[in-house]
Amino acid sequence: MQLVKATALAVVATVAVLGWTAPASAQPGPDVPIDTPMPDEVFNGYVLGTFRDGAIASPQEIVDGVFAYDTFYDEPPLRGDEAPGTLLKAKPFDVLFTGVKPGNVSAWKVMYVTENLDGTRDISTGVVMIPEDGRDNATRSVVAYQEANDSVGPRCHPSTQWSGGALGEASAWSALGPLALMFGEGLAVVISDVGNDADPAPHGVFAGKYAAKALLNGVRAAFALEDAGLNPDAPLGIFGIAGGGVGGAFAAELQPEYAPELNLKATVLEGMVVDQRNFIRFAGGSLASGFVFATLLGLEPQYPEMRIDEKLNPAGKAMADLWRTQCQVTYFLTPFLPINALFTSGENPADIAEFQHVYEDNKLGVGGAPDSKVLITSCAADDSFMSVVPAQDSRDLADRYRAKGTEVVYHPTDCNMGLFFTNLYRWGTDLFGMQTVDWLANELS
Repeated sequence: MQLVKATALAVVATVAVLGWTAPASAQPGPDVPIDTPMPDEVFNGYVLGTFRDGAIASPQEIVDGVFAYDTFYDEPPLRGDEAPGTLLKAKPFDVLFTGVKPGNVSAWKVMYVTENLDGTRDISTGVVMIPEDGRDNATRSVVAYQEANDSVGPRCHPSTQWSGGALGEASAWSALGPLALMFGEGLAVVISDVGNDADPAPHGVFAGKYAAKALLNGVRAAFALEDAGLNPDAPLGIFGIAGGGVGGAFAAELQPEYAPELNLKATVLEGMVVDQRNFIRFAGGSLASGFVFATLLGLEPQYPEMRIDEKLNPAGKAMADLWRTQCQVTYFLTPFLPINALFTSGENPADIAEFQHVYEDNKLGVGGAPDSKVLITSCAADDSFMSVVPAQDSRDLADRYRAKGTEVVYHPTDCNMGLFFTNLYRWGTDLFGMQTVDWLANELS
């Protein structure tokens, strides 16, 4: 698929320079081993066909995509009693990424009804993407993919990313490999923007239960999209990574009661924040400092009682005003920033009393538990610059889920810098969760 063209050269170069070493599975599944995919699995027959049938976008298409202004995002008025998941409108579009339009993929932007944490109705947008491979869409399994998208600002989210905008967003680049594998397996993919992508107000992307409902309601909307022809009884999987792993995990936890009609079979969680309080303490002052601050700003839209601005000094307020309007690429610009230096009290925000109930409400595995099987693949140890979430938190989550009856496969990812230098291909592909797609597809078959 042309979506992975940009990563193809990197993959080929890495394989050529470093060679390929097939890893042993730390904890294989019962039927399909959880192994790093070989390059020919990533560049499968479907993907190669999209290289052949794709096209370079016209200059006007590129400009329109980059500026990302689309009247589709204009919201209709709501009565307030619409059923969550109601499809408000849909628009077919040509997938466009870095100036390239892949062949053989059908895609729609969707706008649908979802819920705020207080139960009031809200509007979210998202995308539905389906490989054109000759299969009947009614026979496909579906993946609800919650990207590693941590952007608090507008026009940064998946529906913009896959229609030519938000260039440079790491969450889109990290999704290229998993999407290639999913499409090669014939899976339909639904991705939520967690709110209306074009809404200029700060987005509540870090409010896990809000993100979860946006994802589940996006799936409901996709099933209501007649042109897609998906089967509402189709096996459903959830794939959540990093920032999206929080919404993905809560979606799996809430699904038995919130969306029992969905046939959720399996959930993959990669590198997610299990306990925001621990994350803030662990990652504050590290390379991820900007994301720690963004976490707070991405909670406040759903927890306005946090009143963050009142607690910030002038430097913190200026940074917050900027962060609330930006995509996550900006958050990389403040590595090693001591977050407590932004607050008038000098406190670590993990310890601010008024925030504690928010952290508790967003801790995974405390309330419900998934009925679906769960695969957790976060870093095995705190031993690299990519280890920004305490490894123990993921093991604790696996234990909490198991204690509540969930079948859990814990397959830790090797994030060690030694592997970075000796097998960059495996280090990178596993970091993006690509080793889990065979397992997920098998669970949905």
